[in-house]
Amino acid sequence: MIARDALAQLPVRTALPALREALDGAGTAVLCAPPGTGKTTLVPLELAGLTGTGPLRRVLVAEPRRIAARAAARRMAWLLGGKTGEQVGFTVRGERRAGPRTAVEVVTTGVLLQRLQRDPELAGVDVVVLDECHERHLDADTCAAFLLDVRETLRPELRLVAASATTDAQGWARLLGGSEGAAQVVEAVGVSHPVDVVWAPPERPVRPAHGLRVDPALLTHVAGVVRRALREQSGDVLCFLPGVGEIGRVAGQLAGVDAEVLQVHGRAPAEVQDAVLAGGDGVRRVVLATSVAESSLTVPGVRVVVDSGLARVPRTDHARGLSALTTVRASRAAARQRAGRAGREAPGVVYRCWAEGEDARLPAFPEPEIKVADLTAFALQTACWGDPAATGLALLDPPPAGALAAAREVLTAIGAVDGDGRATQRGSRMARMGVHPRLARALVDGAAEVGVKRAAEVVALLSEEPPRAYGDDLAAAWRTARRGGDGYAARWRQEARRLASVGAEPGVAPGASGSAGAGGSARSDARTGAAGAHTGASDDVVAGLVAALAFPERVARARGAGSYLMASGTGAELAGGGPGAGPQAGDGSRLRDAAWLAVAVADRPVASASARVRLAAVIDEETVCAAARALYSSGEEVGWSDGEVVARTVTRLGAIELASRPLAAPDPELLREAVLSGLRREGLGLLRWSPAAQALRQRMAFVHREVGAPWPDVSDSALLAHAWDWLGVELGRARRRADLERIDAGQALNRLLPWATGDAAHFDALAPERIEVPSGSRIRVDYGGEQPVLAVKLQELFGWHESPRVADGRVPVLVHLLSPAGRPAAVTADLASFWRDGYRSVRAELRGRYPKHPWPEDPTTAEPTRHTSARLKRG
Repeated sequence: MIARDALAQLPVRTALPALREALDGAGTAVLCAPPGTGKTTLVPLELAGLTGTGPLRRVLVAEPRRIAARAAARRMAWLLGGKTGEQVGFTVRGERRAGPRTAVEVVTTGVLLQRLQRDPELAGVDVVVLDECHERHLDADTCAAFLLDVRETLRPELRLVAASATTDAQGWARLLGGSEGAAQVVEAVGVSHPVDVVWAPPERPVRPAHGLRVDPALLTHVAGVVRRALREQSGDVLCFLPGVGEIGRVAGQLAGVDAEVLQVHGRAPAEVQDAVLAGGDGVRRVVLATSVAESSLTVPGVRVVVDSGLARVPRTDHARGLSALTTVRASRAAARQRAGRAGREAPGVVYRCWAEGEDARLPAFPEPEIKVADLTAFALQTACWGDPAATGLALLDPPPAGALAAAREVLTAIGAVDGDGRATQRGSRMARMGVHPRLARALVDGAAEVGVKRAAEVVALLSEEPPRAYGDDLAAAWRTARRGGDGYAARWRQEARRLASVGAEPGVAPGASGSAGAGGSARSDARTGAAGAHTGASDDVVAGLVAALAFPERVARARGAGSYLMASGTGAELAGGGPGAGPQAGDGSRLRDAAWLAVAVADRPVASASARVRLAAVIDEETVCAAARALYSSGEEVGWSDGEVVARTVTRLGAIELASRPLAAPDPELLREAVLSGLRREGLGLLRWSPAAQALRQRMAFVHREVGAPWPDVSDSALLAHAWDWLGVELGRARRRADLERIDAGQALNRLLPWATGDAAHFDALAPERIEVPSGSRIRVDYGGEQPVLAVKLQELFGWHESPRVADGRVPVLVHLLSPAGRPAAVTADLASFWRDGYRSVRAELRGRYPKHPWPEDPTTAEPTRHTSARLKRG
């Protein structure tokens, strides 16, 4: 029996006429409805005609998370007085409850993507509702783009609703409306209960979260706020934390509270999730949850929310090929969503664990996943859709070019796309497997080597990282999962069965992509022996092979003290193996003594140059070379090392050097490039720069600056860029630092002067090395500064009315007038002005100190001299 009283109380009912009108017209709409209004439960039932209003239609509801999909389906089934699998069903990865009578099916966005790839028309589906689109998950954005493409090209009658509580409504309206103009925005006004805000920042500053690290002091504070809320308020408490680890630590600190403490997250067993959503039966509860509880879920009995203010989001280090979750400040939109959980059933309170003054500095909305996440799976989906560059897709935010290029490189390497970025037959099969393309490659190629069941079991471990308690050894974690009776082990077994089923489907043979060694499996490498040579191998060998197939650039060789070098060139440390590496690995971990590792899970702590190994398998070199054979190379290498040219034949696996031997007769061109590389690395100071050479370079730099062409640029960058033009034969003969130190830089620089045009003959006139002064002395000009400097004793310039000029009269020389002792007495670029205005004060100051030298009243008519007055009289 339909629960009509419950349906009648849902505030979204008032928006249904406008929503139907929009869908009957343009076929698209944006539905904005506050939490608790019924947009996730009542709207699909109404659009499907299951409440007795309107024609019967088949409605597909896409949710971002499995827990939300299950909960929404169960709630709708209850409202209809039935069970899931009847009129309302759900499908998530590894679990389906739907039948021929199912009119409303709730699926995850990942499942919807798979359906669209198999059946772009979505035959039999009349309406698609994209729920919680404000979260901007990559799968949801991709689904929206594909659905709009379907409406435009295949099924214009397919109706599409983007539903959310807090979103960029106008942005979604423009996207859904396309060329026809913005879609209609339908707003539902919720009968929201008031939620009071209590600001509860820590008494003392805590360290900002970075990577996966959250300051333990903040978690202790959050636990204290939960205890405070239990004392001050009534009803159940819902506490938001960024991840499973933080939930576990806060749960430990809440031991002994007068309430049942429950943990809700994506990895929690379904029965625990169901118990939380079913209510407490009179027992007060504290529900510790990740952001899965922000949307689509109503946790009965909650009157209080404690918000840590943190969220965990994906980030990708494209330079190192590492993807990981990182902890960030939750957006203001997320904070509103979280607070709304307290007011769904009655007035409530939210305790925010940050200062009120910080609130305005929070980001307005979550950052779209497409901007920060690994785009490999997205790139494969768009390639299979027929738009590898995603330029024809309607997306709120375009994918970053660099991230998309990195994703295509990975797909090309595993044989999923061809040279034009279009999906191969092998890639299409990978896209249907419902796991990351890397893991799909490991399943396809690993099944040929070790059998589909064992490959599927290891891939299932990699698709959802095992609990920390399982350890850092992949093979040991595999054995623990097989024995385990916990929730993770149950989910692992279910996923392993699913993967074994899809992995056993007929498909492209390994290596059939035509990319030698890229899409090919280890079986195609002659060094591995016969096909399927690992079918009887131990768990350790199988785990290492499958992990290496998934992440070939992460195979790593030991370099001592828990430190490794990955084939990608990134250093890696075992847990406890370096600064900031995290908790110590267990004493029983075999990883610490392994010569080679296949790294399955790694991240890079903030401010660390090395990655941190979180899960890996011991592997041998032969298996490494087989699994990562696309990275295998052998060739001549000539380079500069420790001050000399080193020429070798080197065998490498990516950045890892496997073997080398001296090269007897290296290519002369490679030798020259190696010497030039050494010169660039260590600088022009390697050459012999006599004072004369340095002065010549300064004169050349001056003329280039003041006159320009054809006078050459002699800056470091220019000289290094044209090293062969001026160093010539000397550079070609050099093999070590000592050879470069013997090269006379000044003699070599002369080659750069414009001899061919005849201009070089004017060089001394433009930038004279010395200038003759009235005394007859030839004084060296210093061109090292911004203006040429002539430093000369004042008495030698008597009778000289104007300052000298160089560069064809363009530039006055700055005259440093020296005392008889050679110390600066005055500086001028206008000698006539100095004689007129400055000389008297200098004369008054110095003639008493230097009485033996001439200090005439009129220096412009006096005889210049290098000598004292007495010598002048004797002369």
